[in-house]
Amino acid sequence: METRRRLVVAAAEMFDRKGYASATLSDIARVAQVTKGALYFHFASKGDLAEAVQAAGSELLRDAVRRHRGHDNSPLQTLIDVTHWLATALRQEPTVRANFRLSRERDGRRPVFTDFHQRWLSLTSSLLEQARRAGELRVEAGHLGPHTLVASAVCGIEALADTDMPEVELTERVSALWGLLLPGLAADADHGRLRTSPPS
Repeated sequence: METRRRLVVAAAEMFDRKGYASATLSDIARVAQVTKGALYFHFASKGDLAEAVQAAGSELLRDAVRRHRGHDNSPLQTLIDVTHWLATALRQEPTVRANFRLSRERDGRRPVFTDFHQRWLSLTSSLLEQARRAGELRVEAGHLGPHTLVASAVCGIEALADTDMPEVELTERVSALWGLLLPGLAADADHGRLRTSPPS
């Protein structure tokens, strides 16, 4: 089990650094410090490794949502907190970065792998819909506007995390972004009680 975990971590690092096409099984085995035979014992192909990296990234995302929702957060506060998690994860978790990169790599006109961006869009859509049902969103905000705005903000966070700005500044920028977004999204009664900074 430990060898498999090391291989998934090594594959994530190589896919993030080189991309799927350029990362080789020899690279992955070397970084994981295992033999090629051990690699093939756990994974029959590079595609199988990529699927394992995707599964690990999806699990990290699900865990983040469960953890933040489990603090009795409202859906909108959960969304804010998960975007802060994303900013940190993009700096600290090669698995998350690799998932985004794998989503961007194309074979012809179709994605090679499941689109991790789509998972984020589904998450955003679900939390915003829960927020709407809970009365947290401004009635006049409509449906498409909030979804498009927050989805675009998440893509912007990915771009910011890819720069060399200090992590403190990245956190401040995500907080400032929500400070601008909330007046247009949140109902007046909820706007003041929502925290834009990351959870303590």
